[in-house]
Amino acid sequence: SDLREQEERGELLQPLGFVLLVLCSVLLHFKVSLMDPGFVEDDEEAGKREEQSVAIPEVPGGIKMRRCGYCMVKQPMRARHCQLCQRCVRRYDHHCPWIENCVGEKNHPLFIAYLSVQLVVLLWGGHVAWSGLHFEQSWEWLQHNALLLISFVLIIIFTIVVLLLLASHLYLISCNTTTWEFMSHHRISYLRHSELENPFDQGVLLNLWRFFC
Repeated sequence: SDLREQEERGELLQPLGFVLLVLCSVLLHFKVSLMDPGFVEDDEEAGKREEQSVAIPEVPGGIKMRRCGYCMVKQPMRARHCQLCQRCVRRYDHHCPWIENCVGEKNHPLFIAYLSVQLVVLLWGGHVAWSGLHFEQSWEWLQHNALLLISFVLIIIFTIVVLLLLASHLYLISCNTTTWEFMSHHRISYLRHSELENPFDQGVLLNLWRFFC
């Protein structure tokens, strides 16, 4: 009867929504970690994909596309070999230890969705933890609430990390650059020899549209 009364008052909607959000976060985590991030195939398959891809700035003059010295495939523009995955990844961003997979052309949008859902879960969990804390200056209160207090501190730390990570990725996406290109601009031939600071930047709105849509 108590459960029915809580359901009638709508008190079960919030915990149900939180559980569904956590489930969505877990499913996104497995999806991003297990899917192909955009591994470079053999030359024939790579040629077909290049023909089907949207137009991007051409390779700056004098720069030759090279074969990867590790997996011997012809690297398309913006691809890089990942030592951990032992494969070349198209539009390589970084290898994420959270998901034990590369973030590249195919799974980067889903990775952003995963970070966004994770941030909402952490903020919601932090709110719940904070609402359960009623501070008192006593040793007995600290003993009874130590676990809740530690959980709240951990949630705050993870929230800051995820927020900074999401914000940095959204900034780079708005500039149409990757983490690898941003961190190693001076080492990448097609950027080092380009007349433009970022030859792929086509404006914030178009960059966001092409990435997410």
